[in-house]
Amino acid sequence: MSLRLSSETLHASTVALNGRAVLITGISGSGKSDLALQLIDRGFTLVSDDQTIVQKRGTRLHAAAPATIRGKLEIRGLGIVATPVVEDVAVALVVELASDIQRFPSDSRERMICGLAVPLISVDARTASAAAKVSLALDRFGLT
Repeated sequence: MSLRLSSETLHASTVALNGRAVLITGISGSGKSDLALQLIDRGFTLVSDDQTIVQKRGTRLHAAAPATIRGKLEIRGLGIVATPVVEDVAVALVVELASDIQRFPSDSRERMICGLAVPLISVDARTASAAAKVSLALDRFGLT
């Protein structure tokens, strides 16, 4: 019998648009919060910064912030700022921050979270087009 977790706390910043959450993953200092800020500037809303609780409910995953950091976004050079948030949003896409990006990656990349597959893309957060790529990927690959 395999054990399937019903919730996980991930090292990820999460933003949402129109009821669909994007988990932004990467090592410390890779630009998770900065990309989240760029996406907020494009109309997304913060779910959680740096740590995200993901809970499995049936065939969907839902994202929320731990209570201790809810509504807080760390902006390098400014500190911790209060930010409007949304809660309990369906996870639609995982963005993995990396510097070595494939030119033509597979359209079927996935990350398993709590036993469910979520579409996955890789983005270099240091590029000017990073936020635009995430927006396009959410429309192209993100669960509806």
